[in-house]
Amino acid sequence: MTTTAGSRLSRTLFLLADGVRILGVASILASALWLGGVEVALFALVLLGLVLPRVLHTPPGVDLATGVTLLAAGWIAVLGLFEVVGPLDLVMHWAANGLLAVVAYSLLVRLEVVPALGAPAPAHARAGVVVVTTAVGVTLGLLWELGEWAGHTYLDDTINVGYTDTLGDLVAGGLGSVLGGLALAARRPAPATGPEP
Repeated sequence: MTTTAGSRLSRTLFLLADGVRILGVASILASALWLGGVEVALFALVLLGLVLPRVLHTPPGVDLATGVTLLAAGWIAVLGLFEVVGPLDLVMHWAANGLLAVVAYSLLVRLEVVPALGAPAPAHARAGVVVVTTAVGVTLGLLWELGEWAGHTYLDDTINVGYTDTLGDLVAGGLGSVLGGLALAARRPAPATGPEP
């Protein structure tokens, strides 16, 4: 792919991702007009997830995939489709957790907590990328499950929680985070020099 074609594709993906962000804002407005406070809060969280990749200059493909996944998950939850199509919940946790783990790794790079993927690093740094991405993704999944519990307990008892549901969500999210870490590790260039002494 030529540089011109690559930059054209990147621009198109960014524009599509910005379109998803506009749909996120529209979802909050629609929730405020026709649904309720819980749905407004849900789509406010979704909008945070839509904006963060743009702020962090996440690669456009990841930005778009994250936005589409989070917005779809929000509407699937609001429409009650998770209860109708059982495996859909696990698939969405797998995809959303994996993508958010990658976005979180980008945040850690921005904060200079971890080295950038293009930075010189020893060969074993790939394993570190997978470990950090997985750990961050699992933590995000745990925080989401705590939020679901709090929402069920204090706001709306129709929010689906339960032992099996929570464990399944955490396992699916953890597997998605591992996959996100492996994808990031594959982007880290091999060291230019031989092994460290």
